[in-house]
Amino acid sequence: MMTTPMAMTAREIQTVRTTWKIFQQIDSQLIGEIFYGKLFSDHPQLRRLFPKDMQAQHQKLIDMLSWIITRLKTPEYLVEELAALGRRHVNYGVANAYYPYVGEALLWTIKQGLGSDWDEEVEQAWASCFKMISEGMQIKH
Repeated sequence: MMTTPMAMTAREIQTVRTTWKIFQQIDSQLIGEIFYGKLFSDHPQLRRLFPKDMQAQHQKLIDMLSWIITRLKTPEYLVEELAALGRRHVNYGVANAYYPYVGEALLWTIKQGLGSDWDEEVEQAWASCFKMISEGMQIKH
């Protein structure tokens, strides 16, 4: 039996959902370019884990986040999917040590996209969301 990842508060869930709706108004390819550009600029060693053509990867990022965000109120349904996603990422060469890098790039990207809609409450909610996602995906040794 899988354990449920750390739950977010109802307010954090609502904040993430509300700001995600705003953020999704930005073109997914642009979001992907900015996110992966930041990730690879800060951590160039991670570029090798991804295909040369990143267009499909940009859409996968947005689709995965959308799928997760729609299920935040029921994290028990996320457990198996996040664990499976984590196992697939291990097969791609992703190490647990890389998750903080992804979290930094993701929060930075969302902050850029939200502009004046980004504040401390939004930052905390997204940090909690990413912590829940990354804890659910990381393979325990």
